[in-house]
Formats: sequence, C-alpha cells, structure tokens
Amino acid sequence: MLEKLTNYLEFPFVRYAIIVGVLIALCSSLLGVTLVLKRFSFIGDGLSHVAFGAMAVASVVNLANKMILVLPITVISAVLLLRTGQNTKIKGDAAIAMISVSSLAFGYLLMNVFSTSANLSGDVCSTLFGSTSILTLRSYEVDLCVALSVIVLFVFVFFYNKIFSVTFDENFAKATGTDVGLYNFIIAVIIAVIIVLAMNLVGSLLISALVIFPALSAMRIFRSFKAVTVFSAVLSVFCALLGMFVSILAGTPVGSTIVAADAAAFFVCCIAGKAMGRN
Repeated sequence: MLEKLTNYLEFPFVRYAIIVGVLIALCSSLLGVTLVLKRFSFIGDGLSHVAFGAMAVASVVNLANKMILVLPITVISAVLLLRTGQNTKIKGDAAIAMISVSSLAFGYLLMNVFSTSANLSGDVCSTLFGSTSILTLRSYEVDLCVALSVIVLFVFVFFYNKIFSVTFDENFAKATGTDVGLYNFIIAVIIAVIIVLAMNLVGSLLISALVIFPALSAMRIFRSFKAVTVFSAVLSVFCALLGMFVSILAGTPVGSTIVAADAAAFFVCCIAGKAMGRN
C-alpha cells in the first residue's frame, strides 16, 4: 500500500492536488469558526451555488481561465448576502436560500441550453462533487491557488484581533471604534475566495462540510477561540490528507472521501468531548 502511494506521488498532478488540498482545507477551517459563531454556517452553501452558476456562464462563453469570472461574481454575492441579511424585510437565511436556489437552477439551465460539451452529465457531476477537477489542475492554477491561499492566511492572521471582536460582539466592537462594516466586508471577501478555491477540491455541493465540520469538531473539545481555531486547522488538514490518500489508494471520489473523513472526525470529537465532560 505504501509502495503504491509512493508511486502515485511521483506524478505531478497528484502532488499538485495534495498541495492545493492542504491549503484549501487550512483556509476553510480558519473562517469556518467565524461562520459558525456568527451563525452564517449556511452562507458557504449559498455561495457555492452562486459559484456553480458563474462556472456555468464561464463554460458557455468558453473562458480559458474560469476564475476570472467566478471569483468576482462570488465576492459580490458574498457582500450582497451579508448586507441583505441585515435587511428586516428579507432575513439572512431567506436571502441565502433565494440566491442559492436561483443560481443553481440558472447555472444548470445554461449548461443544458448552451452546452458545448458532449458529456454534460459528467461536467455537472464534476462541478457539483469535485470528482476529478482536483486531479486535473495545471501548474498556473496551482500557483493561483497558492497565491490566494497565502493572501487569505495573511489577512486572517493580520486582522485576527478585529475578526475575533467582530465575531463575538459586533455592538461592543463598534463601541470601541472598530469599523464593523469593513471587517464584515473582509470576512465576506475571504469566504468567497475560499468557496471558489474549494470547488476544485470537493465540488460546490460539499463545500459547506469542508468549512463547518472542522469548526464544530473543535468546539466539542475546546472552549477558547484560539484553541478552537488552531485545532480546527490541524484537524481539517489531517482529514484532507487522509481523504486524498484513501481516494488515491481505493479509487473513491476525492471530495466525498474528504467529507466522509471530516464527518468521522466530528463523531470522534463528540465522543471525546463527552468523555472530557464537555456539553
């Protein structure tokens, strides 16, 4: 088994997949804690469907680099979702559901009406579940993923204290002079970038699991924001590596295997939390 894994690691596309997978898992886990605590867990699912719709448009117009269109549309949608969520007429969960369903339907409609592929079902399946896209990354796509991941990590570390204060109590943060709107905007942009990157790893339908599971798992055991964030990051990277290695050896879909590893880790953390007397 180890020899088989070593042989696979000799291929550049496998190494690319591992590098990108680890970085995406790390970035996703960091913002996952903030999303769970701010009760925005479902926003990842909504933005992933927006990204699917944008991906469909990019495919129809035959863009060589789909990220050029997908990333700006997802960022704009993230900002609009956070602003709409503060609207008394349209609550946050309703706005997410509305944008999510319409984007998914619009994207699938476009792919059917203006299909340029002979294997439409395969393209849709790959986009939704990330079955092969992580293993077909080219070098420039890897470079772009690495650059965006480094930016996300830098922004999170640099603005850690502000993100912490905005996450726990926006009113207190505002009273101390923090520009809450600015930092909510930064959080929205980072979330959108992570969603677009994660589409290559687990597909648009499974992104929420990648963002939420590590945070929820860490919260079963730890109580402080820093401890939860650090453990969530470590667990997310471990599950991503485990999922990719199992996928390579067993021939299972990459995205689904990673999510299954995250789900298993959550149940283990729940048991560990109960054993430690955590509620």
